[in-house]
Amino acid sequence: MKSKIPSIPLLSSRSSCFTTLKSLMASSLTETLTLTVTQTHHSNSQQDDLDDVLCSDRQLQEQREESASDTSPFGLGSPSRCLAGESRVERAWAHWAKLGQPKLIVAPMVDNSELPFRMLCRKYGAEAAYTPMLHSRIFTENEKYRSQEFTTCTEDRPLFVQFCANDPEILLEAARRVEPFCDYVDINFGCPQRIARRGYYGAFLMDNLPLVKSLVQKLALNLHVPVSCKIRVFPDLQDTINYARMLEDAGCSLLAVHGRTRDEKDGKKFRADWEAIRAVKNAVGIPVLANGNIRHMDDVQDCLEKTGADGVLSAESLLENPALFAGYRAAESVVGSEGNDKEGKLDQTDLLVDYLKFCERYPVPWRMIRSHVHKMVGDWFRVHPDVREDLNSQSKLTFEFLYNMVDQLRERGIRIPLYVKDTHEERVPADGLASRNV
Repeated sequence: MKSKIPSIPLLSSRSSCFTTLKSLMASSLTETLTLTVTQTHHSNSQQDDLDDVLCSDRQLQEQREESASDTSPFGLGSPSRCLAGESRVERAWAHWAKLGQPKLIVAPMVDNSELPFRMLCRKYGAEAAYTPMLHSRIFTENEKYRSQEFTTCTEDRPLFVQFCANDPEILLEAARRVEPFCDYVDINFGCPQRIARRGYYGAFLMDNLPLVKSLVQKLALNLHVPVSCKIRVFPDLQDTINYARMLEDAGCSLLAVHGRTRDEKDGKKFRADWEAIRAVKNAVGIPVLANGNIRHMDDVQDCLEKTGADGVLSAESLLENPALFAGYRAAESVVGSEGNDKEGKLDQTDLLVDYLKFCERYPVPWRMIRSHVHKMVGDWFRVHPDVREDLNSQSKLTFEFLYNMVDQLRERGIRIPLYVKDTHEERVPADGLASRNV
């Protein structure tokens, strides 16, 4: 039977912001039949046999009939249930088209792609965004974690909610809590950090492909929103292609490919392999997003052309310049350019003020705010280290202190502008979201 999920109350009339925790924690979710398939690869005939098995189950047939009038964007239950491979691909593209086929996307960043930052990036051209990576087990067990780490609002769409996991049942429980409020539930198979090795998730599941496949299938067979996956590439290109095809066969409806291997952690030291992303795009039928080497809009255009990807993700560059997708460039990326850049109307203190206003509207932990302050005005701090030291000495931050800090930086008389090409000026309205025709 279809789960009944309670509506989520507004945090306040001012914010129109949803929280997932308090109303969901008391809800009891109806158990549904699941099938775990452990093979790491299927031929076309084997996949058709799997579809027949799923469709022959009486309970699944009843659920399918019950869902005939389902109004969820993804229709009858899930992309994998009772559909052959070609039909699943068609459904994946139909969903992507319904979202407007966003090309400019905020990547998932732990503690850094929270709601206020997503809304700031959306104001300046981002067309979709990922949440920070959420730990599926902690998310299911800890009320405080849920309430602080996942918030969203009506304007925060399209939205990918990303989880790390190594247990299909726990992942499904976490995913069911957020599926009414997102457009994809994403599985993190790309985190290369030491904590992911210790916790056995992210890119370290690349050594256990049967588990990877079971995680994807568990969600694909039981959610009413599509499943997406974010991966890194293998050192061997054919291994990467086989990996991508396996994920597609398991029910993945969108694949984001970071063009670096698990060992290539330093984005400034290792260039992302766009050719590998192009090979994945040519090997699968579902939408593919490219991640890596996106510093400004020229990189966006080059990446889309060279990879054939359906969109791009940016992470570190957005932290320093959240107006990247509106055509603004940091000073360091102007060096060596063709000379047709000019100082824009924005600088990073303007972006910081915008961010702080979003934080007042959509509260988040102060550790996240502190991190963004350092990223956004780091260039100013290098010129005025005493202001940075004053910030670091604050054991407890307040908005009043941060606004005063911005005023203090501006009063020093040194401006560090963002730059634009002539064709990008005036793209962002003063009080609204950026145009999507970037």
